[in-house]
Amino acid sequence: MQAGLYALLFFMACGQAVAHQQKIAITTVLFNPRTENIEIMHRFNLHDAEHAVKSLFKKTADILDDKETQTAFARYVANRFVLLNAQDDSLPLNLVGFEVEGKHFWVYQETAQPPALEGLRIRHDALRDLWPEQVNTINVEGNGDLKTLTFTDSVELLEVHF
Repeated sequence: MQAGLYALLFFMACGQAVAHQQKIAITTVLFNPRTENIEIMHRFNLHDAEHAVKSLFKKTADILDDKETQTAFARYVANRFVLLNAQDDSLPLNLVGFEVEGKHFWVYQETAQPPALEGLRIRHDALRDLWPEQVNTINVEGNGDLKTLTFTDSVELLEVHF
């Protein structure tokens, strides 16, 4: 009986661990040769986004069903992501859209691909102002080898070269 009780408590604890925030986001920066745009796709765990909007906006914010909350969160993400060229000029990013898909919240941005781009300096602060332990990983694809950047701790700006 006691072993069964311990097993039940263990499985309940495991379930609680799965429900906790992961505090990670994955972003893809894709050089699309077909459109000649740089397309940015941010993927956040929906559970993290749910907690974030309640801290960022109001306690009753609902990222699942409220378009205003979704729009506000997408703008928040867009305002905390910056691409700079080698001359430290910011590339103008357009917020294309957002969606809830399964257990993720996606935010989409794009910009025209500059004709001569030697590299990028990138800033990705989304959710890092809320949670210092937030990890934002960026994969840069479509311009040479895949490059991965990871924002942790106090890292504010990272760069890739082509």
